[in-house]
Amino acid sequence: MRDNEFAAMMQFLWARLHEDETAAHALKPGKNQDVAKLQARVLADVEAKRQLMDWVEEFPRRVEDHEGRVLWKRAARELWAGLSRDFRSPVIHALVAAYDGHRDFHPAWRLVEVEDEYEPREGTPMARTV
Repeated sequence: MRDNEFAAMMQFLWARLHEDETAAHALKPGKNQDVAKLQARVLADVEAKRQLMDWVEEFPRRVEDHEGRVLWKRAARELWAGLSRDFRSPVIHALVAAYDGHRDFHPAWRLVEVEDEYEPREGTPMARTV
């Protein structure tokens, strides 16, 4: 995933979480406990997603290069920082997928389902061993 695409997805998510939080605060539960529970759940969900996004954004900063490091240590940190985003990006893809259908959602962000080549498809006869 390119850096600009990753940044666009992160920006999209921050904006959606702000919208979700604003909508939850706009609810007026009154005596309806179900609405109060929904409001609390949405706010907790927003906070959990923000923590995940903070983790995704913060981790590369922790492995940034510092002046004076030995060359092999710098190279290892650079490699780890790049790989770590690749390992963390599925978190962002999964969070973004929840907003498919939003006017600012890009079709390229849709999750691609990959079939496991080792699992037989439904209705496919299994080979028998004798």
